[in-house]
Amino acid sequence: MRRRLIIVFLVPLVAILLSLGGAAGWGAARSIQQTFYAEQLGDLGYFVTSARQSLRSGSAAVVDAEVLRFREVYGIDVMVFDLAGSVWAAGDDETAVLSDDDAERVRLALSGRRAEPPGQVFPWTITDSAVVEPVFDDGDVIGAVLVSADVEAPRAAILQQMLVLSAIAVALIALGVLLVFRLARWVLSPVRRLDEAMVAIERGEMDTRVAEDTGPPELRRMTRVFNGMADEIERVMTRQQEFALNASHELRNPLNALLLRVEHLATGLGKDWQDDVEETREEGRRMARILETLLGLARGGRGDSTISAVDLATLATRRVDAWRDVAGQRGVAFRLGGDRSVMSVTDRTIVESALDAVIDNAVKFSPVEAEIEVGAWREGEICRITVRDHGPGMTVEQAASAADRFWRSDESRDTPGSGLGLAIATDLLASVGGDLAVESIEGGGLAVSLLLRDGASA
Repeated sequence: MRRRLIIVFLVPLVAILLSLGGAAGWGAARSIQQTFYAEQLGDLGYFVTSARQSLRSGSAAVVDAEVLRFREVYGIDVMVFDLAGSVWAAGDDETAVLSDDDAERVRLALSGRRAEPPGQVFPWTITDSAVVEPVFDDGDVIGAVLVSADVEAPRAAILQQMLVLSAIAVALIALGVLLVFRLARWVLSPVRRLDEAMVAIERGEMDTRVAEDTGPPELRRMTRVFNGMADEIERVMTRQQEFALNASHELRNPLNALLLRVEHLATGLGKDWQDDVEETREEGRRMARILETLLGLARGGRGDSTISAVDLATLATRRVDAWRDVAGQRGVAFRLGGDRSVMSVTDRTIVESALDAVIDNAVKFSPVEAEIEVGAWREGEICRITVRDHGPGMTVEQAASAADRFWRSDESRDTPGSGLGLAIATDLLASVGGDLAVESIEGGGLAVSLLLRDGASA
């Protein structure tokens, strides 16, 4: 953004300065040349008058002396020609050889054609400037006068003007660049600070704020809005953390008491109840692990994940066994499939919680006497647990939004739920480098897959 802003301001500024500098240089060159040409015409007019008198009297002595003195004083060559084209007066340089261009000018002047303005003089031109004027006497041409001056002086003056204008243009461009960079910095500094603040908040530094005293008024207002939004987010998250902390802390005591009662009841039950008691113990221990994770999240913003080798096939089997009674009350059965063993390095509690959310969703939307297929597979470096139900299913567009928070299809509005199950599962898997895939199946139903990398870590 800074580069685009600088280009937008700098390119027109440089173009305008270069255009103005070029126009000023062109005007200065024309002014100097016009002054030089006007001086030549003045000298030419003076010598035309002297040459007319000399040619009419038949004596070149007077004009010849004036030409010689003029060359010595001003360094300008003057030559007078008679009607035949011969040199009438040239000071002490009567043997000078004319160039082809000057000879042509003299010929045209003797034919009665007046002098034409010289071409534009620039510092890189090296030729002299010569003008020729015919000498008339009662309307008849009796000779011609050639004034040839060195263009070194006007060329040096033009070069000096161009150097001065170039220096001014460079100074103005440098000043413009400095101003544009300072302007871009002034305009974008609030944006940069907002970006840094958002990155800090993303890292969990919820007390990060942005100063509101710099930048354009519009960006200052945006900064104030951002700070207000950050304050509100911090308050909401603080309340959530306090709620999670209190809830997890308060639930630990009832859960521990419940586990103690289960142990006490187990001493009075026969061996036929041993499997049920063990399942109850395992569920209690799993709930305790979930509460510890929730407590860690509430205290420090993240849980202390326990990474270990987990057999996803065994984990899926145990969670299906835990859900059989709940599903049986709705007339729904489970069918296990997949590979016998699928090992992954991950957090068992997080995967169990995510799988529970998916199974709960499948049981909720499965019709009576339907069957839910659960299995674990390995596909290269990806480990997958898939839960396939035979419920009403979704369209492809609905499946793409199924993991969004609070999203529910129009057909499921009457079914109890909050629309958070798959979203929570997605967040849980993301914390261990996994992902959730929702696929609409032809013929009805939905296939939800938990994707974990072999060796994923929190």
